Parts: sequence; C-alpha cells; structure tokens
Amino acid sequence: MEYNNRNFVIFDVSELDKIDFSSVLETSAETVRKSVDKSKTFVKWDGDVPACVESLTTKGEYLTYQQIMEILNGTEWSNPFEEDM
Repeated sequence: MEYNNRNFVIFDVSELDKIDFSSVLETSAETVRKSVDKSKTFVKWDGDVPACVESLTTKGEYLTYQQIMEILNGTEWSNPFEEDM
C-alpha cells in the first residue's frame, strides 16, 4: 500500500495537548501509538502540514510512510518481549 501524500512526525508525548485532532488522522491523545518507553508518539496527515504540527517544539523531521515503518519496526517502538506474551 502506498501513501504518497501521507506524512508523519515523531514528537514528545508532553506536547500531545497541542495537537488539534481534527487536523490529523489520529482520533485522540488516548489512542496514539507511543514508543516502548512511552516518551514519544507520532501523528500523520495527508497534504499540507497542519499548523498544530508546525508549532511542535520537540518534533523530528517529517517522514514518509516507508521511513516511519522502518522506525516503528525498530526496538524503540516495538518490544519483542510483548509479542511473546
């Protein structure tokens, strides 16, 4: 599946309250995916960067679908021990 216009950005969970969930593709702060240590999260959107995302001070670079998938498959985002439970 390709998401040519979809963009992603990782940022600190401390800034989740700055996200306008009507302008991104996540539904709420309670449903976003978080890193294994619960310190980071991400949002995704199609098209132009939402103003709430631009205003984040802890954000990383904007990522493509392929880039975010590589990151999410890493140990910072996937705990292999949880899969064994």
